[in-house]
Amino acid sequence: MEAYITTKGQIVIPVELRRKYGITTKTKIMIMDKGDEIVLRPITDQYLRKLQGSLKGTGALEFLAEERRKDKERENVKASRA
Repeated sequence: MEAYITTKGQIVIPVELRRKYGITTKTKIMIMDKGDEIVLRPITDQYLRKLQGSLKGTGALEFLAEERRKDKERENVKASRA
């Protein structure tokens, strides 16, 4: 399949692919540079469900909890200065 870029840098995704991947007018698309290719990945409910549990055992939850704690500390310091 081919597509062309408009003068505004927009590209039209063919209807067959939009249907296949559940892409609608409000679907966000992740654009990734893979060295010698550009990958477009639709962020759909189906994709998010597939990711569920993929970070289990990686320590990601602990990292996020620590970052949230640091954010709250910074907010408290700002509030005490005001």
